[in-house]
Amino acid sequence: MAREHPSRSKTGERSAERSGTEPVTARSALGLRLLLSVCFAPLFVAAAVLFAVWSAHSGPGSSPTSSQLASLAGVCAALTVFSVADAAVVLRRRRRERRGSTSGS
Repeated sequence: MAREHPSRSKTGERSAERSGTEPVTARSALGLRLLLSVCFAPLFVAAAVLFAVWSAHSGPGSSPTSSQLASLAGVCAALTVFSVADAAVVLRRRRRERRGSTSGS
């Protein structure tokens, strides 16, 4: 029974060399990352819209200021983009892993 080299994946591609004491079979939590991305993307969109509308309706001298609210809207929009991009990366990795595991056996 031949053992696979620890730095090679099941598809034969060379993966990153082990750098520490992580287990040979360690895997990333792609399912959790996908769940978090899918759950938080709509929340970030809603927060961005809320802060943008609040910023548009705030008057001079109001607290928080219109520019602070617009900044919060921008941060939430950026987090939305990051969350959607992370979900896309996770889905691509999961698809690649499934293709690799079915073609080798």
